[in-house]
Amino acid sequence: MPLIHLILILVAVGVILWLINNYVPMDFKIKRILNIVVVICVIVWLLSVFGVIGSLSGLRVGR
Repeated sequence: MPLIHLILILVAVGVILWLINNYVPMDFKIKRILNIVVVICVIVWLLSVFGVIGSLSGLRVGR
């Protein structure tokens, strides 16, 4: 994946999260949970993109 695409995706995720935090009325606790989940997902995705962890296609959730 080219670096410019990576940066554009990170900027888009950041802008979307900022918009949700500022313009969607939610309880503070829900916003905090949403932010934590998004940050964890982005970190796992970045680790996968850079090859630190294996491909996420083999990841199974549940049984």
